[in-house]
Amino acid sequence: MTAITSRFNVHSAADHIPEDDEASGVTEVNELAERRVIFINKRQPNKFASNEISTAKYSCLTFLPKFLFEQFRRYANIFFLFIALLQQIPGVSPTGRYTTAVPLLFILSVSAIKEIIEDYKRHRADDTVNNRKIQVLRHGCWQILKWTEVAVGDIVKVVSGQFFPADLILLSSSEPQGMCYIETSNLDGETNLKIRQGLAQTSSLLHHDDLLQLSGSIECETPNRHVYDFAGNIRPSGRTAIPLGPDQLLLRGAQLRNSKWIFGIVVYAGHETKLMMNSTSAPLKRSTVDRVTNTQIIIMFLILVVLCLISSVASEVWTHYHLGRDWYLGFTELSSSNFGFNFLTYIIVYNNLIPISLQVTLEVVRFIQAIFINLDQDMYDAATDTPAAARTSNLNDELGQIRYVFSDKTGTLTRNVMLFKRCSVAGIIYGDSELDTGSFCDAKLLEDLNTGQPTAPVIREFLTLLAICHTVVPDVNGGDIVYQSSSPDETALVKGARKLGFVFKVRTPESVIIEVFGREETYEILHILDFSSDRKRMSVIVRTPSGKIKLYCKGADTVLYERLGDNQTYRDVTLGQLEQFATSGLRTLCCAVADIPDDVYTEWKKTYHTASISLQYREKNLEAAAELIEKNLMLLGATAIEDRLQEGVPEAIASLLKADIKVWMLTGDKQETAINIGYACRLLTHGMPVLLVNEDSLDSTRETVSRHMHDFGEHLKHLNEVALVIDGQTLKYALSCDVRQSFLDVAMSCKAVICCRVSPLQKSEIVEMVKISVHAITLAIGDGANDVAMIQAAHVGVGISGVEGLQAACASDYSIAQFRFLTKLLFVHGAWSYSRLTKLILYSFHKNVCLYVIELWFAILCGFSGQTLFERWTIGLYNVIFTAFPPLVIGLFDRSCSAENMQRFPALYKTSQSGQLFNVKVFWLWISSAAVHSILVFWMTMGIIRHDVVWSSGRTGDNYFFGNMVYTYVVVLVCLKAGLEIDAWTTITHLALWGSILSWFIFLGIYCNFWPTIPIASEMLGEDKILLSSGVFWMGLIIIPVLTLIGDVTYKVINRSLFKTLAEEVRAKELANEDPATVVYRATKHTLTETARLLKNVFRKPLRVPNQEIDLQRLPTTLAISAACTVRVDGYAFSQEEHGVIPHSELIRLYDTTKSKPEGL
Repeated sequence: MTAITSRFNVHSAADHIPEDDEASGVTEVNELAERRVIFINKRQPNKFASNEISTAKYSCLTFLPKFLFEQFRRYANIFFLFIALLQQIPGVSPTGRYTTAVPLLFILSVSAIKEIIEDYKRHRADDTVNNRKIQVLRHGCWQILKWTEVAVGDIVKVVSGQFFPADLILLSSSEPQGMCYIETSNLDGETNLKIRQGLAQTSSLLHHDDLLQLSGSIECETPNRHVYDFAGNIRPSGRTAIPLGPDQLLLRGAQLRNSKWIFGIVVYAGHETKLMMNSTSAPLKRSTVDRVTNTQIIIMFLILVVLCLISSVASEVWTHYHLGRDWYLGFTELSSSNFGFNFLTYIIVYNNLIPISLQVTLEVVRFIQAIFINLDQDMYDAATDTPAAARTSNLNDELGQIRYVFSDKTGTLTRNVMLFKRCSVAGIIYGDSELDTGSFCDAKLLEDLNTGQPTAPVIREFLTLLAICHTVVPDVNGGDIVYQSSSPDETALVKGARKLGFVFKVRTPESVIIEVFGREETYEILHILDFSSDRKRMSVIVRTPSGKIKLYCKGADTVLYERLGDNQTYRDVTLGQLEQFATSGLRTLCCAVADIPDDVYTEWKKTYHTASISLQYREKNLEAAAELIEKNLMLLGATAIEDRLQEGVPEAIASLLKADIKVWMLTGDKQETAINIGYACRLLTHGMPVLLVNEDSLDSTRETVSRHMHDFGEHLKHLNEVALVIDGQTLKYALSCDVRQSFLDVAMSCKAVICCRVSPLQKSEIVEMVKISVHAITLAIGDGANDVAMIQAAHVGVGISGVEGLQAACASDYSIAQFRFLTKLLFVHGAWSYSRLTKLILYSFHKNVCLYVIELWFAILCGFSGQTLFERWTIGLYNVIFTAFPPLVIGLFDRSCSAENMQRFPALYKTSQSGQLFNVKVFWLWISSAAVHSILVFWMTMGIIRHDVVWSSGRTGDNYFFGNMVYTYVVVLVCLKAGLEIDAWTTITHLALWGSILSWFIFLGIYCNFWPTIPIASEMLGEDKILLSSGVFWMGLIIIPVLTLIGDVTYKVINRSLFKTLAEEVRAKELANEDPATVVYRATKHTLTETARLLKNVFRKPLRVPNQEIDLQRLPTTLAISAACTVRVDGYAFSQEEHGVIPHSELIRLYDTTKSKPEGL
């Protein structure tokens, strides 16, 4: 405790905080305009944000205003509210006061219930995160509290495997000098572990008693969204300030790995953490179909206004003409009869041209469609007990129109698990790629080693290299060895060596101890030559148990082959095997060894020491010194590591590409790693030209992008078999105003795009750019907090309910457990929902126009008086009962092809993707058809009763007889029209169509006998008997609907005979129980044009020669670009943090695994 006191000067909580020490040389945070001051082990005088987070759309206070705003963004709802208010004016409405208000209230109630249920699911997901437990130092002891109870200034203890509950300042840890390993894949997508280190002054705080005596304050910048930046000071009582930086900051969303525990103090909590600052509030998204419908409703309203104007003018003209002549009509007795009054009356008469039932039908259908998604067993992941979840149902149809998929890599495409699968030693391949054993499995390697085969010495050196050439630290836990490393690749190789009998057991500052088949061997570590992106290799110089000095080196084949000595026996065969591994999507490394004579090592050691103490260009000097010793290597072989993909990812991406969906991979991981995964998941194919765009300035980025535009020529903005790879630094320039459009044009010309090292903000910017500029429907899919921004920016956001937390799933519109489920979500649920909803919308407008335009034709006969042809409640119940079920059946059960074939043949998705089923042209064709149908039904009915005699007795009908007659024909007509449009006839379909027709007759028989028992509908008394007793009515029931639909049937027959779509051909094969594969192949077969071949030659992939430099200056421009942009990089399999707080060569010398670690009690 004395040592701690002397180093940190622990004082009581009552000590005051001194003024800044000007001589300290520390850049004080209080020089900034704003700062945050946190007192250690004291009550905070200022109130900070709580640690509770919410990704939901609504709260109790905001639900009503937000919900009403969302609902009344739909112009139909505004229109019906206007009609409902008009109907309250006495004498204006011929249809009663509540025939619009009640349905509108019902619609809003259904929508509200749906939104509450969906948002409740978001709140539940938030609760899962908020209710996680963490140890907090309160009242002198460790207490287990919920994350929501953690506050700024709290000291917390996080153990290995836990996520950090807030943004913390690292004080101390179980590792030497306050270090710890963290995984940030949830933040930036990088799979390698990173190192953070507490201050030397706090690293000795290893017990809660030490923490209790800690006092002082922390000054830092106010909350901001800069993930990689942090500036602050920790000011112990009575001492000068000590600077804090990003190396001491542990961000919410990151995970503690390979370290037993850490102590940290909370500086930012809840929505003020950097993770949440990079998130935005859940947007209110609307589907494209909704937007198109909204626009057409405006046009329909304008048409309605025109009809009202025409009817009002005609009323004035008719009245003026008949006023003096036909005195018996009693115009003078009318209480109100003027142009304005008539105009309002006609607004109410014609208002049902816009179907009020459409909104509630859509809400119900979408909600049930979402239930179908939730209950889909094909999208249920048994391993994690995770079903698919539709967190919103408003975008179901949008899933059927996706053109761009923006995908994260880590945790979305990959499992974030590295496995040593295969290797090549002395030109012989070991390991069976066909066996899904999880890791390396081949007994032949040990057999060759132990039976004295000629290759046995090489195998031994190879396995020794795997066991000692790395920066892994062993941690013995209950007899088991757990390997700690910032590189998952190195961990995989060390585990592979252990499985083969070369067990890495102990690391000390000076040596490593391995156990070879039960016998310990000690290797003295002389030097470690660190890995870097420029070197693409790492080496370790050791003194073997026999006293020899050896250099073991592993790295990318392109750099190791340049450093091999002469007469390498396995050089060419290993090169071919590397290509084989890479083609299989494996991450490869070459392994080599060299014997170093003592005198050579002694001389080189001096050179290396001189470089290590140089004041200028130290890093370059160290690399140059390493070059001197890393030569004349002997090739041992190569390793092949599998960055395990999620199950079914390659097949899913192949299907997406076949459906003309462009897939862009947006990842925070390294370029080489992303490209490897691109090949593994078949986003990139071997032979596909790859354009690498890595620039460090705006001018060079502009020049490179312009050059690529020129190379594409006339194929610019057309899909080509070319891939584009760009890093985050270059992307910053590419997204600037003057390069943005050019970059987009190049990207649009490529089949695949991979963006590496991108920040969460850049991900959302890319999505926004494509969404706005290309006007295509976009989908973003990810599983980490770094994906939330792009998930919210895209038209549709899909979250993977993975191991990286629930942030992405909480912010998404739909969540699934595996990437492969995306094909079922899009090709089946998306395409079906789009087809169903568009038919539902078109049919709803058709049936309303068909009935209510008849009021216009009737107005011609009744002097434009505003008299309605139909009884008021039959008008109101038309959409509620008599024609309610056909659109529901269409919206829920109709389908063009089976689910199996929809997934099997992605080309079927193109119908919904292209918007062929619903656009302005299709909409108005349906409206025109409905208008024609209304004309035919009304005037044919008028024709058969024009002499009024419709009974053999000579009895004549009245106004409501004519109205009920027309009404019946319309109900039958629209139900038959629904049957004509339905593709999948089921028992439910028959019940809905024939049941709707029957329901009208049942209603007519009941309703016409209400009065006087029930005092309503006195004018309908006996109308059922009058109607059903007429032979003319029954004759018309058979003839008129059939004649009206003859045109539709003829069009359908011609279209399906001469102009069959692919979906119709597949459905015909299904009905005939035949395989539709030949039909699909014939329809989707395409040939490569000569110009496309020429373009492919421009970007063709050159032969790869690892030990030969390509002189780009001497090549023609296009070939130079090809050579520069398609250099093979899949041989680079290292994933390790660079330029960390401590170089790895120094880090591992801090460890002595023979000593026990503190428990942090």
